[in-house]
Order: sequence, then structure tokens, then C-alpha cells
Amino acid sequence: MVRDAKGAPRGVALAFVCLLLLGLMPIITNGRPAGFGALTFAVVFSAWQLLFSLPLLVLEWRSGERGMFREALPPARRRRLLAITLFTGLLFALSTWAYVAAFEKAGSVNAAIALQAYPLCAAGLEALLFGRRKSRTELGFIALILIALYGLATQGKWQMSGLTPWFLVALAVPVLWGVAHVILKELLVTTSITPNQVTTSRLVVTVLFLMPLALCIEGTGEIARAAAALRLESFGLLMGLAYYLELVLWFNAVRQIDVSVASSITVPAPAVTMLFAWLLLGEEIHAFQLLALGLVGIGLLGLLGAGFRARSPAGALRRGEARG
Repeated sequence: MVRDAKGAPRGVALAFVCLLLLGLMPIITNGRPAGFGALTFAVVFSAWQLLFSLPLLVLEWRSGERGMFREALPPARRRRLLAITLFTGLLFALSTWAYVAAFEKAGSVNAAIALQAYPLCAAGLEALLFGRRKSRTELGFIALILIALYGLATQGKWQMSGLTPWFLVALAVPVLWGVAHVILKELLVTTSITPNQVTTSRLVVTVLFLMPLALCIEGTGEIARAAAALRLESFGLLMGLAYYLELVLWFNAVRQIDVSVASSITVPAPAVTMLFAWLLLGEEIHAFQLLALGLVGIGLLGLLGAGFRARSPAGALRRGEARG
């Protein structure tokens, strides 16, 4: 359901831009210059992403929208906020590293489709933490997505012997996202913190975690070489800008239209990745990937539709009658 008829076209347009950015980000990641590891590139584009978040933080401050900066919290609440920031920042740091590694090792198309497991992770966490059970229809679409992901993971062989560890790394990304987002949703609802403050704080923690890790694993010389590599920094800048813009535009899109509508628009992101991977990176497209993409798309759209019907007044009435 559209929230504001006047803002609906703008919200839909922003969601389509998010679709394009989500499809392009894997291509930027895998198109970076050879010779630099996933961890190094994760540090580079996270640092650029942090830089891109700072101007909006300054604008919010100057406009008076200071969020958490104007809220006086008791010491216990402040410590809890700090713990949440550090923990979710750590989860995002690990997911950023896994994101780059998964697309590099599992391939742009496979990893892009694997990321579509995010709604399943979010649904599982909501059921576990908040007792939000799914209907039989929703469970059916979830099963369809799981079948598609299993076929993709085994490269169409449908045997566990075809399962690659790097595909599991790709699946770990939406799991980490899901845990962090469920925690942060409560923070956004119960405090005056702004989405950009959440984004900036998580990026600060991400960079502070990934940089020392990269120095220990990759070495000081590798990080210095990456900082001096103009072409790598260019790809890091593009990736940081695309990732940051996608976050900002998404938040603005869901202010104009329902999350279910915006999510439906971004479902074909793996298809965009598939097209650009074929055109720009020369990746071969296989029949089992097309099948998995189609099944995942049907499953996600079905989940969104079933969830929307369940949240409608009629759906709530049916659930009440069932409980009665």
C-alpha cells in the first residue's frame, strides 16, 4: 500500500535506482584491479563510504536534526547503545569482508542470488526473537527459495558434493545483515538516532576493525601499496559511493512507499548483476543459474505478497478468528 500518493512516483523511482546500484555493486567489486585481496578492498571502499557519509552528518547537525547528539541518556542506556554500536559494527565489518570474498570466489551471479536469502534470515530471526510465525503460504514460498538456493549451491547437480565453501560464505552475508538489522531496528524505533547516524557509526566501527585486521593479515606493505594504487582507489571510491547512495536512497524510498513495494522492485537485482557480469566481466551464464534466479524471484515476490496480505486488516481479522 502506498503511503503518500504524491510521493509515490518519487519513491518508486528511488527504488529503481536502488535496484540498479544493487546490481552494479558486485560488478564494481569483481572489476577491481587484480593483485589485491578481498580484505584490502573491503578496507578501501569502507573508508570511502565513511567519507561519503560525513557531509550528510554535518548537514543534519546544521539543520538542527541532531538525533542522538541532543538526547541525554542515563549511563546504563548509553553503555547499551555503545555495546549495540560496537557489536553491529563488527557484524557489518565481517559481512563486508565476506561480501567481497564471496563475489570474487563464488562468482558475481551465484553470490548475487545467494544474497537474496536475506528475507529468509530476517524471517527466521523475527520468529525466533519475537515469535512472529509465518503462514503456510509464506512457508511454501520459503521452501521454494531454499530449493532454488540448494540447486544453485550444488551448481545444478543437486548433490552435496557440488557444494562449494565460498557459496556458504555468500550465504553468511545475509545472515550477518539480518542479525545486525534486527538489532538496529529496535534502536531506530526506541531512540532519536537518525539513519545516517546509524550508517556513519557502523562505518566507523567497520573501518576501525578491518584496518588493523588487514594490517595483521595482509601486511603494512600491502595496505600502503593499495593506498598508492590510483586505479584500485578509483574502484574503492565507486564502490563506497554506490553502497552509500544505495543506503540513503533506500531510506528515502521507504519514506514514500511501503517497504513491500520497494522490496518488490529490488527483487530482480541478481538479474541486473547477471546481465552486467556477462557484458562487462565476460562471465558465462548457466541454465541452473537462470532457473535458480527465476525460482528465487517467484519465492520473494510470493513472500512479499503473502506478508502484505497478512498485515492487512482482513488478514489480521482472519488470524484473530483462527486464534479464537
